[in-house]
Amino acid sequence: MYIPNSSFFPLIIVALPLLYWAFNFRKQTKLAFYVHDYLSGHDTSAITVAGKDGPQTSVLSFGTIIAVDDPVTEGPDLNSKLIGRAQGMYINSQLDGKGLHLMFSIIFTDGIYKGSTLEIQGADLFAMKEREFSIVSGTGYFRFVRGYGIMTTHFIDIPNLKAILKLDVTVNHY
Repeated sequence: MYIPNSSFFPLIIVALPLLYWAFNFRKQTKLAFYVHDYLSGHDTSAITVAGKDGPQTSVLSFGTIIAVDDPVTEGPDLNSKLIGRAQGMYINSQLDGKGLHLMFSIIFTDGIYKGSTLEIQGADLFAMKEREFSIVSGTGYFRFVRGYGIMTTHFIDIPNLKAILKLDVTVNHY
């Protein structure tokens, strides 16, 4: 049995991490956009699909499931440039009704990320000023993405169940 020259082995141990570092072409992308979540009015983009009292259950009640197809814009005004849709659902998952679990896709329909998606999952304790969530996947430009986001409430109208959320997203991808 042939045993390699012992001076060659340390060279491999040093070279492999250096090669990995030199050819690791990971990119970081930072985005900011606004999600318009309206459960009432002529521009409704979210509806209750299940809850303890059926579809009339308030989003503020534990166990309520909401389906969303919210506009995503560059700025906080609904008339600012539409860059995509937030499609998926959230569930009121906190017994006192003050916390949601989010599961939705940001589907980019315009701009440089058109045709790409980001998959978002995490808690939304909406009484907090800032909430952190996970970016667990993506497609297109964001293939193999991992990251996080910070959600803040830009505007909220609880009696009319309307909110504008700002999402600041940081993702690493190849």
